[in-house]
Amino acid sequence: MIEVTQPRRLRSSTTRRDSAVLGFLRSLDWILMAAAVALVGYGLWVVSGITRFDVPGDEDYFVVRQAFAAAVGISGLAAMAVIPFDVWRRSWKLVYVATLGLMVIVFAAAETVRGSKRWLDLGVIQFQPSELGKVLFVLAIAGFVVDRVGPTARWRTIFSVIGLGALPILLVFAQPDLGTALVYAASLFAILYFVGLRWRQLAVLFAAGALGIVSVLWLLPAAGVQVLKPYQAARLTLDPSADPGGVTYNLDQSITAVGSGGLTGRGVVEASQTKLDYLPEHATDFAFASLAEQRGFVGCAILLLLYLLVVWRGLRVITGATDLYGVVVAGGLVVGFLFQVFVNVGMTMGVAPVTGIPLPFVTVGGSSMVANLVLIGVLQSIHARGELGGARSG
Repeated sequence: MIEVTQPRRLRSSTTRRDSAVLGFLRSLDWILMAAAVALVGYGLWVVSGITRFDVPGDEDYFVVRQAFAAAVGISGLAAMAVIPFDVWRRSWKLVYVATLGLMVIVFAAAETVRGSKRWLDLGVIQFQPSELGKVLFVLAIAGFVVDRVGPTARWRTIFSVIGLGALPILLVFAQPDLGTALVYAASLFAILYFVGLRWRQLAVLFAAGALGIVSVLWLLPAAGVQVLKPYQAARLTLDPSADPGGVTYNLDQSITAVGSGGLTGRGVVEASQTKLDYLPEHATDFAFASLAEQRGFVGCAILLLLYLLVVWRGLRVITGATDLYGVVVAGGLVVGFLFQVFVNVGMTMGVAPVTGIPLPFVTVGGSSMVANLVLIGVLQSIHARGELGGARSG
């Protein structure tokens, strides 16, 4: 009897396990996955062009490192997609402490580069904790707000949320990294929106934020109090024609590069702004300008359409989430992602302040690549839970 039934039990267990795996794979958003893979591939192709002449004798120097970061990021995507989503809500305090730890360790262990402490040297790669913190920040703050904030929330509760979110933002700002701090702030506002605050409360918060910006840029400096460093204030109030040979040089060269690309671009060899290094930071802050010069409107349109595809699928994840935590996390991540794209692309054309925000999947930097793929993994986890929950209820 035992010899007959034991194989059947084993086969039954194996069948259930295989069925669970297949069910999970079917529950993933494969359009979102395809968009992410396409962005990784397209980004590597862009990097191969805009960095070809940066390291004499090694045209693939940056591409190889970016590809390594993409491999690490894909592993992170898979891990975040598989981990049960409830884990992050139950462990939000631990995630919040980890986020603060990442911000604090920078001040103790990071070397000062160009006046900023942002990167940890891990030997093989340089790691920027604030990039991964963009995802952890949303996971932690969302875990705090879902049980405390809603349409009937009192101001005292809202201020407690803002205070909790302000600490990581201030730590990032103190590095100093104004651009990343703004991404955190945009995600925090999105969290408050998706958790269900009343429009009146959101309007008050928006007005307070606008007043804070005006105070930092003009009112406080007029009173002799300088909150921003001079170069930060200059970037936020930049006029491309103000000082072409000085503080506005980067922006002026970026606008020139974007305009010279035309419809199909000048190609890698003929793109003088990028090839001859007239455009500083052409592989980081101004990667979009280099893409525009080399590949023109068509090349930029392909990238923007891929971004649009990610945002669209991200919005579908929000609508399909089975609980408020999933809605708030997906909303915070999608808005933060969109904010990065909007500001980076806008600043290369002079319509947004120059803040150093990286261009997702394109800017050379492994930390940004890993963080954005982890973000996709979190969205996949939310989507999978929604699909599996709907299948069970059906």
